[in-house]
Amino acid sequence: MSSAEAAGGGNGGAGDGISAYVTQRRGDGRDLRYPEVPQPLEVALYDNHAHLEILDGDEPLSLDEHLERAAAAGVIGVVNAGGDIESSRWCAEAAERHPRVLAAVAIHPNDAPLYEQAGKLDEALSVIDELAARPRVRAIGETGLDFFRTDEAGQPAQFRSFEAHIAMAKKHGIAMQIHDRDAHRAVLDTLSRVGAPERTVFHCYSGDEAMARECADAGYYLSFAGNITFKNAQNLRDSLKVTPLERILVETDAPFLTPVPYRGRPNASYLVPITVRFMATELDMDENELAAQIAENTLRVYGDFE
Repeated sequence: MSSAEAAGGGNGGAGDGISAYVTQRRGDGRDLRYPEVPQPLEVALYDNHAHLEILDGDEPLSLDEHLERAAAAGVIGVVNAGGDIESSRWCAEAAERHPRVLAAVAIHPNDAPLYEQAGKLDEALSVIDELAARPRVRAIGETGLDFFRTDEAGQPAQFRSFEAHIAMAKKHGIAMQIHDRDAHRAVLDTLSRVGAPERTVFHCYSGDEAMARECADAGYYLSFAGNITFKNAQNLRDSLKVTPLERILVETDAPFLTPVPYRGRPNASYLVPITVRFMATELDMDENELAAQIAENTLRVYGDFE
C-alpha cells in the first residue's frame, strides 16, 4: 500500500520516540476497534510485511504496543516496509531501536511517478540506496508495478524505479518485496529481463494458480496476507496449494487486509496466527508444522532478527 494512498496527513506522537513520521489512515465508517489477541500457535511466527507506522483505529497503537500484542500472540518479529523517503527512514530507525523489527525500504510504485513529476525520483532513489546499506535493513520494498492506480502516463517512472530497486537489492545482497497490482505479466517479464534478486518475495500475492507455478519455477517466494480468507479470493487459495512449502511466507500488510472474521477492522501483526491457521486448513496440514516451515522460510529470506 502506498503511503500517499494511506496518509491523511503527518502526525507525530507515535508514542515510541522513533520518528516524527507517522500517518493516520482516514476513517470510513468501519468498525474501528482492534480485534482481540488470538491464541498463539506453539511455534513462534513472523510478520514479513507490515506498515506499523500508520495509525489506525479508534485507539491507535504505538509501535511498542504493536510489538507487545504481537509477542502475546507468538509473533516475535516484523518486517516493516516503507513506500517513500519518510516512511523508509521511519522503518530503518525503528529496526535500529527494536530487536524484533527489521526494515524494508523503497519508493512505492504509485509514488514513483509523483517523485518523477517533481523532478526528484533520482534523489529519492539515492536516499533509498543509502538506507539499504544499514545492517538492519534487510529488504528493498515495497517496489514493483501497479497498473490499477497509475495510468499509462506514469508507468515509465514505475518501470525505471522498479529496475533501480532491483539493482539495489542485488548491490546490497538483500531481499526484495514486490508490489504487483494488475501488472502480473509486466512484473514477471521485468524480473526475467533484468534478473531477479536471489530472494524475491511477492508481497500480498495477488495472482492465480498459473502465475504461482511460474513463480515457483523461478524460485520466488509468495507471501499470503489476510485476504486469502476472503470469500472472493479463491485464486489465492488455489495458488497457495501449488506453492512449494519452502517458498511460502505470511504477512498482515497491516493496517490493511484484516483476515476474516475481522475484515474491515484495523489489522496488526498479532493477527498473523489467524491467517496461518486458515492456510493450514486449506493445505490440510498441522498448523504448527506449517508455522515452523514459514518461520524457517522467513529467516532464510531476511536473516536473524536479533
